[in-house]
Amino acid sequence: MAYRTLISAAELAANLEDENWAVIDCRFSLADTEQGRRLYLTSHIPGAIYAHIDEDLSGPVTPGKTGRHPLPEPAALAEKLSSWGVDERVQVVAYDDSGGAMAARLWWLLRWLGHDAVAVVDGGWSQWQAAGLPVTPAISSRTPRIFAPRVRGGMAATTQELNNRLDAPDLALFDSRTADRYRGENETIDPVAGHIPGAISAPYPDNLQADGCFQSAPALRERFAALLHGAPAREAIFYCGSGVTAAHNVLAVTHAGLGDTRLYAGSWSEWITDPNRPVATGPNP
Repeated sequence: MAYRTLISAAELAANLEDENWAVIDCRFSLADTEQGRRLYLTSHIPGAIYAHIDEDLSGPVTPGKTGRHPLPEPAALAEKLSSWGVDERVQVVAYDDSGGAMAARLWWLLRWLGHDAVAVVDGGWSQWQAAGLPVTPAISSRTPRIFAPRVRGGMAATTQELNNRLDAPDLALFDSRTADRYRGENETIDPVAGHIPGAISAPYPDNLQADGCFQSAPALRERFAALLHGAPAREAIFYCGSGVTAAHNVLAVTHAGLGDTRLYAGSWSEWITDPNRPVATGPNP
């Protein structure tokens, strides 16, 4: 059975010795971009490969790809996945120490490249440790394989598309950042505060319980059904600051059984690169 959204620490532990399972450590901090790597070198799930959000799961910022975390080129990401021993036979499992906020980036990227057998550890590193499961400081490696990407173009929304649809009554756009950043308050990351006009606040941390695990599928279904107001999930577009944590909402909607949604990968940090694009502040309309 392939895991396609979430997997428990116990379920991963039961398959840890399977060569057709690849575990990827996605721990990362925007405030200290080397923190995740240091933590990995100290202790991680046995066999796990470390993936750096900036270096491995993002592409370079160029005139055509702005924002803080542009999508990587499919060929470059496929080469990286090949070096990590991932092909069409492999179940990929990603984890982090932030409720899945970073691991969801890899989950989305793999689905974007046509690989559905990917799941995020529910509760991540904290749940693994709480269960007393094995850890190691040993740097892991896997035998390389050949990953063949099959890009699903419809999964990613673009700045031009959003700019053209801002006044469309059927635009279902959701801001995944915390509510204060959505309102234009306490902005400490990007040089402009606020949100894209017409977007609804949908903070990704609201997908989680107090223990860092996701809410139940029925609870998530109720949350997003209310946000969508009858619009089909396939029409929803999620963004955040740089296209990383918005994937958490995409994952939550999929786990809820509502279907696939879309990601605006450039997100707020790309939107504000053009001063002519409108900016809104304040609470939900």
